[in-house]
Amino acid sequence: MTTSTTNFQTALKAARRVSTPLIAVRTFDPASAAQAVVASLPKNESTALLRWDIMRGLGPINDAGKAIVAQLLNGQNPDTVGPSDALALGARLPEDAILIANNFHRFWNDPAVMQGIWNLRDSFKVDGRALIMMVSPGAQLPDELAQDVITLDQPLPAQDDLERIVCDTFQSAELQEPSATDLRRAVDAVIGLASFPAEQVLAMSMNRAGLAFDQLWERKRQVIAQTPGLNVWRGGETFEDIGGCGNIKGFLQSVLNGTDPPRVIVFIDEIEKAFAGTGTDLSGVKTEMAGTLLTWMQDHEAEGTIFLGPPGAAKSAIGKATGNSAGVPTIAFDLSAMQDSLVGGSGERLRAALQV
Repeated sequence: MTTSTTNFQTALKAARRVSTPLIAVRTFDPASAAQAVVASLPKNESTALLRWDIMRGLGPINDAGKAIVAQLLNGQNPDTVGPSDALALGARLPEDAILIANNFHRFWNDPAVMQGIWNLRDSFKVDGRALIMMVSPGAQLPDELAQDVITLDQPLPAQDDLERIVCDTFQSAELQEPSATDLRRAVDAVIGLASFPAEQVLAMSMNRAGLAFDQLWERKRQVIAQTPGLNVWRGGETFEDIGGCGNIKGFLQSVLNGTDPPRVIVFIDEIEKAFAGTGTDLSGVKTEMAGTLLTWMQDHEAEGTIFLGPPGAAKSAIGKATGNSAGVPTIAFDLSAMQDSLVGGSGERLRAALQV
């Protein structure tokens, strides 16, 4: 289930209202997702909130959770509580309590953990308790849990959210609010990042005069490059550097100058080789990746152009020059680099890249 920035909390509230017992939140920023869970609760509700992670074990999030944790552990060291132990203790939570488990996609394929999650479904449904699992973008549930766990996607910050982050950064640096032009340029430079990295790259790019946009873009490129298969193209070529090809340059220039011009160009080189074997590979990986990409393009009404021709016909050169000609970034989208040795890993990487 995909949600927008404006209705992510609404989806959490709806899940809470109907006592949804098992929820997986796919997010780039588990801390902000946990904050959204807390913010979705009524302010006068004294719900016990607990959290678990592999390093700290079981612990409280709010005051109501402190007494519950002390009672459950009964003197046990909290950081010795493993994932299956946390689920066993979760079965003893009081009514309406919420347990937030971080990075749980790393554990839910373990048979004991898988069974522990499933065992909580019916008892949690009865009295309003919930297990909320924070997982990576693109994470896929095991088949045994796919029909029992509701999946929500926490979207990356929207333009309004990023504008607030930019203004807060200027205020923290004790600088005047940015002009409308600088605000738009700053948002364009950090859009596609989660809240925490956006705050960090903005803060690191500040100086006494304001934002150093070159530094901001460079740091954003470094963050994007951490996503397998994604890189911001650094070449400076434009249409003027390419001789001939008048028809395609004219067509693309009309698109770039249209009423709804693109804000980013995605360049996929040798796509026919990346998808070779679609429909015939025994693993089904290529077929899944092709279906995921095409479905995403259809759902988001993304426009695409396929260049066919002999080697040396400037197909790649035109694709790489389109972004610079429009003054927008070009992202090199390497499908081969997204393939993973683990079952389901390739699709997970592709979905994460598409969200970025």
